Amino acid sequence: MRLGIDLGGTKIEAAVLGRDGGIVARRRVPTPAGDYRATVMAIVDLVGALEIELGAQCSVGVAIPGAISPATGLVKNANSTCLIGHQFDRDLEAALGRPVRLANDANCFALSEAVDGAAAGARVVFGVILGTGVGGGVVVGGRVLTGPNAIAGEWGHNPLPSPSPADLPAPPCYCGRSGCIETYLSGPGLAADHRRASGQNLSGEAIAAAAGSGDAAAEASLRRYEARLARALAGVINILDPEIIVLGGGLSGIARLYEAVPRLWKAHVFSDTVATRLTPPRHGDASGVRGAAWLWPDEDGRP
Repeated sequence: MRLGIDLGGTKIEAAVLGRDGGIVARRRVPTPAGDYRATVMAIVDLVGALEIELGAQCSVGVAIPGAISPATGLVKNANSTCLIGHQFDRDLEAALGRPVRLANDANCFALSEAVDGAAAGARVVFGVILGTGVGGGVVVGGRVLTGPNAIAGEWGHNPLPSPSPADLPAPPCYCGRSGCIETYLSGPGLAADHRRASGQNLSGEAIAAAAGSGDAAAEASLRRYEARLARALAGVINILDPEIIVLGGGLSGIARLYEAVPRLWKAHVFSDTVATRLTPPRHGDASGVRGAAWLWPDEDGRP
């Protein structure tokens, strides 16, 4: 059986998948705040507890909010900053006494949806996280595409394409640049845009609800968001040409995106027709932990 770990900023979730992909056991614990060694041991304890419960040893895959640098072997670009600069994969393997496979959490989301989720059967899949941050993952032929720099799919820190006067001045990003896609399309980015335009302090989900109730300011903010998402995803389509794009994260629950964004992205895609589909996830919040488990293929090579 496969065991997946989804390491988040506030929680660590573990789940074991059966041969058919169904979850047969699941546990969740709080993430030790800012404590690297305690984080490693919390994962070890979760693995041990689930394997005792099932009476079997499992393969272990881990979704992390960052990536292992191919140059240094150390964690980089992690929202959970206590991981940065550590040999997390090697430390976890030493603590567990077995090989471990790690991947970025957006890659795991994309893999889960590609294997048996909303994108099952598609050859080229782009998975998007629209949450506290903005991330992406690419799956080709059932395999995660990582790239030589371990940044494949990291579209959130590209500049927002074709900024209009309504998009300026470009908001500053934590990465040190301004105008990154993440500053517009993350949950905090949508909330900040609405606050600048209306003076109202609402979350992204609350803005969507207010727009649905006829609030004019919320409707305007959501239309700006849809136009920006359409431009950003059009750039992905022009480069990758995926069969399907799956949205995840908190803002993926805004139902109107799935009709509005494909209608708007047509003007920015270099093609007479756009066959790419935009869809919500099938597995929702479970996709991270499921994708981590799927990092280990079957003996016959299938994901």
